[in-house]
Amino acid sequence: MANAPILVELLPILDDNYAFMLRQEGNSRVVIVDPGEAAPIAEALAERSLQIGSILITHSHADHVAGVEELALATQVEVIGNGADCHRLPKLTRTVEPGQRFELLGTPVEVLDTPGHVRGHVSYHLPEAKLLFCGDVMFTMGCGRLGEDGPEVLWKSLQLLAGLPDDTKVYSGHEYTLGNAKFAAHVFPDNQEIKARLAKVQELRAAGQPTVPTTIGEEKRTNPFLLGGSEARFAELREAKNNFRG
Repeated sequence: MANAPILVELLPILDDNYAFMLRQEGNSRVVIVDPGEAAPIAEALAERSLQIGSILITHSHADHVAGVEELALATQVEVIGNGADCHRLPKLTRTVEPGQRFELLGTPVEVLDTPGHVRGHVSYHLPEAKLLFCGDVMFTMGCGRLGEDGPEVLWKSLQLLAGLPDDTKVYSGHEYTLGNAKFAAHVFPDNQEIKARLAKVQELRAAGQPTVPTTIGEEKRTNPFLLGGSEARFAELREAKNNFRG
């Protein structure tokens, strides 16, 4: 089982959130990332005759954790999150900390320190599977809003993620890409890759298709918050995005 590839399924929840289900062929126990709503996830599990083995939490916001308690009522569900933020997370059965490495589904998981959207935010990088679950820090062609700290904190987190291998698949917590792509085209009007990607995003959304996952390489080429080139420019762009009505 340890060598079986990890399959990731998007589970749309709430208005525009995604939770994620990680599983392997032949293994009925799965990992759920950021269950902000219990019912759709429980329904998906029942349809596939699957059970939760572990829940991963990136951060404390309700739209990422509200379903944890109900789902964790199942027998022997492991709830994993940042120990430094455990006072505002659902009850954890396993605490982790940035820089730590542990194993799920037979593959290593690295805990990355990615505050900025909210303190205590962590991301989970599975280097062998080339997967990243980054909550609300990096979105497809975007990034999260600033939380309890200044823009320099979120900028540092984005730079950390941008340093991962280009072929890493990036699973973020929201379907915000159309608005993000329109903003990117607005602030970088001469960037042909952004124009092409906006057209593709429009096509996908018109067909009801998700724009998650992306890759680190794609984001380095078309995410406006990675193209600015400096912390100061990032701060300007983040404020501009707050006021953008494209």
